[in-house]
This record gives sequence, C-alpha cells and structure tokens, in this order.
Amino acid sequence: MEADVQKILMAIKDRGSLEYCDMSVEEARKTHESQSGLLGADYVELPSVSDITIPGRHGDIPARLYKPVKDINACLIYYHGGGHVVGSLNSYDTLCRQLALQSNCMVASIDYRLAPEHRFPVAVEDALDAYFWFCSCGHELGISNDALILGGDSAGGNLAAVVAIMARDLGYPKALGQLLIYPATAGYPDSASHLKFAEDHVLTRRLILWFQEKYLDRKDHIDFRWAPLLCDDLSMLPPATIILAECDPLRDEGLSYAVRLAESGNELTLKIYSGVTHPFFSWSGAVKKAREAVSFAAAQLTKLAPGN
Repeated sequence: MEADVQKILMAIKDRGSLEYCDMSVEEARKTHESQSGLLGADYVELPSVSDITIPGRHGDIPARLYKPVKDINACLIYYHGGGHVVGSLNSYDTLCRQLALQSNCMVASIDYRLAPEHRFPVAVEDALDAYFWFCSCGHELGISNDALILGGDSAGGNLAAVVAIMARDLGYPKALGQLLIYPATAGYPDSASHLKFAEDHVLTRRLILWFQEKYLDRKDHIDFRWAPLLCDDLSMLPPATIILAECDPLRDEGLSYAVRLAESGNELTLKIYSGVTHPFFSWSGAVKKAREAVSFAAAQLTKLAPGN
C-alpha cells in the first residue's frame, strides 16, 4: 500500500468512523458531503461554471457545466460515484473542475436520482436521458453531438458503461470515448478481489451489499443495465479508458470488463494503479497516485477531442 494511502486508512481506523451502512441514508449523504472536500482535488477557478437542468422521463435532472480556459469543444458527460445512494454535484465539484482544467474539455456533471427513493433502473434512465439531451440539444451550449465523451467513477462508471451500450442499441450518436474509473460491472460481488479486500479498504463488503440492497431488487442482478458484463454483445462501443485500483474490491470485475471490451474488438486503454484502493481517484488532494490518475484521465480526454 502506498504510504499516503496507508496514512488515510490508519486515520479512518483510529477515528473508529462509522461506515455509511451503519447510518441512515440521510446521515450517510450528509457525511459524504461534509468529508468530500477533506482529501479531494484542489479548487480551481474556471471561466464559466453554471447549473442547468435537463428534461428527463422522471422529471428535470440537475447538472453542472464546467467550461475551461481553452475550450476544445468536446464535453465529458460525467456520472459521479457513491453506490447509487450518495454523491452529488457539490461532492464532485473540485474533481470536475480539475478534469476540465487539465483536459481543456467541457465537463457536464450529472446529478442523477439516487436510491432508495429511486431504485434501479431510474439512475440508468436519468443517465441515458441526460446523454440523449446532450446529443439532441447540446448545440445550444456550443457542444456538438459528435464531441461527447461518457465517463464516471464506481457507480458512475457503471452508468457510463451501460449508457454506451444502450446508446448503441437505440441508435444514438456514438460517443468519442468512455472513461471508466473502477466501474461496477458484475452481477454479484463474488470475485477474488471482493473477498480479498472485503475489510479495511474503505469500500468494504458490508458497504457494497448495503448499496446494492438500497438500489436493486433480486431480479435486477442479472440485468445488463446493472451488470454490463452480462451483456451478450459488447462490440462497436466507444474507445474505452479504464482506470483501476490494485487494492479495490471492484478491481477484478473492472479487469474482466476490460478483457471483454478488447475481445469484442473495441479500442482499450487499461491503467491499474498499484498500492491504492477505492476511491483513490477522489483523493488527489492527499494522494500522489490520485493526482497522477486525474492527470492521466484528463490527457486521455484531450486525445479524444476533435482536432487532437
């Protein structure tokens, strides 16, 4: 384990902090909001940051649009992590600012509806509706429908992967790429990495099961809209960049998804960061490899942008 990550894990253990699964959903969300800035990316000013609403089948979907200093005219549609239960525009604000600044791409952070108030597949439908809106109406914001990139971390990576598949099947414009950061992709949490890192690595098995209980019914575990690994056809999808953490319960299912994408003929870039755990990508204020990962992700976005 990297020393700066080990320091964080020891601090969590010494505090005896409750896991989200030992709280009410409301308490978990408040705790997530209050702690998101402690280890997160440095705040940076951008020329334009604006809150917008996107129409969806379940009602308006809040979103936040970040425009960098030099606009490349590509836009990352970003779905935040949080097990489909916690997370918000505010808790991912500094990360989205850094991605926009370092990539020179616009970033649209999507505040999809959360469980348990809105169980599966509402989050998927919000995520898909947001992508369709940018395909259809993004020009109103100066964004072309052929300059969109799908992305997200953890639960958000799950949504980005699923939207890429559904967009293909529904005939929506194909995204320039997909940025998947330790995405959830399997039907059940039963891989070797789930068992190896079940405790003492922030995202514990107890917490994973709690998230899934809030989000899913039993039948949903075998639906590809939850588990894209179960999709029979993974061909003709956007080029994928997959970022994984070595000491993460989700590592093996992310690796399995990378293998499936490559075997299906898709362009793939896979990066596994050693000595780090879930959710290190959100810890760039305190972890060196998190800063490296954010910069790598931003560089991948720049490569995908038209004209580069």
